[in-house]
Amino acid sequence: MSKRTQRNFSVDNIKMFQEKLFAWAQQYETIVWLDSNNYKQEYSSFQCALAIDEFTCIKTDYHNAFDKLKEYQSFTKDYIFGYISYDVKNDTEKLRSTNFDGLHFPDLYFFQPQKLIFIKDNTVEFHYLQMIDDELEEDFEDIIEINPTIQNHIQEETSEVKIKLRIHKDEYYEKVGSILDHIQRGDIYEANFCQEFYAEETIINPYKVYTQLNQISEPPFATFFKNYNHYLLSATPERYIRKEELKIISQPIKGTAKRLINPIEDEKIAFDLARDEKERSENIMIVDLVRNDLSRTAKKGSVQVEELCKIYSFKQVHQMISTVVSKIENTTHPVDVIKDTFPMGSMTGAPKISAMQIIEALEETKRGLYSGTVGYFTPDGDFDFNVVIRSILYNAENKYVSYSVGGAITAKSTPEKEYEECLLKAKAMKYVLTHTNKS
Repeated sequence: MSKRTQRNFSVDNIKMFQEKLFAWAQQYETIVWLDSNNYKQEYSSFQCALAIDEFTCIKTDYHNAFDKLKEYQSFTKDYIFGYISYDVKNDTEKLRSTNFDGLHFPDLYFFQPQKLIFIKDNTVEFHYLQMIDDELEEDFEDIIEINPTIQNHIQEETSEVKIKLRIHKDEYYEKVGSILDHIQRGDIYEANFCQEFYAEETIINPYKVYTQLNQISEPPFATFFKNYNHYLLSATPERYIRKEELKIISQPIKGTAKRLINPIEDEKIAFDLARDEKERSENIMIVDLVRNDLSRTAKKGSVQVEELCKIYSFKQVHQMISTVVSKIENTTHPVDVIKDTFPMGSMTGAPKISAMQIIEALEETKRGLYSGTVGYFTPDGDFDFNVVIRSILYNAENKYVSYSVGGAITAKSTPEKEYEECLLKAKAMKYVLTHTNKS
């Protein structure tokens, strides 16, 4: 186990320090930045975490990906940060991913950061590997000195973003119709069908785009990920799975309504969402699926629904979220809990395997990191992972920018309404890409 030196600093203006810290981090080739945007939630460990600079890492395709991750996590017994892309589903089931991929991210990537910084209330915790702990004080001084506005202008060259659709409207209607046929035949109850929007030969400033996207949405699981030329800029509101000692927490989202300016109308739309039969049935189907997934590693009788179809409000949307929990034995490996629940039910449908086969045949794009997960393990084997939605993916080397959105198709769905919901979910990503790059 790699030893870390911990130093805590008390900071007066924590918001300003956070901006400086994020700007300072941009000099590194590998960054994971997790920001809760101070969203009040029951399960959380910090306001903000920054992991930078690989000491060791694992980068692999989906073949035996979970076994390799298990070995890596067991061996390092340290903090590791990284992602599992959606296509790692092919490791656990006889499934394929043969659709077009413009992004070319590795299927799974985790690294052990040399430098790790947490923000908790007004305290900043530095956890540096001992071999570089002599840089700790100097880094703290550098962060205090940095000017985020200057950082904003470091990469001046950007290009206009011309967004194209991978699936056009009529074709989308046809594909949703085909899913409804599957539902009527009894092959599935629900499928999460996604479509990609993309731009080619495009240069963006990831730092600025992420900052804008996060300001618009302020979600509890915002993520900036960089590994050399690969970037994820995510404003996701959804937690996939968390482990606190022997407790497992999963919080699927199904059900979306837009926020309104008028407080009375806004409250009414949230009230209507809570009682919407279609949205509730979507959510409950996924809750059943999550309960089933968790039961594979749970102690008998420990799977419980803490919250069913509760409405949470974010800056842009109201969401219907359920919380499902379980208890595991202390002999259960943390990676097995993830393996037995991956990919998350909110992004597949039910039953899971049939839904994944159907969406693979109908979608035009390999999902990759979209609808996968980013998160971390602690040295004790606890973990926390989000769901990669409301996110922009960028390959700076081949100048390819992409964002995908999806919706749950059930027997009560109409193609027109589903298409509208997709556009609502895509709004923030489209806005920041077409506006931020001009400035």
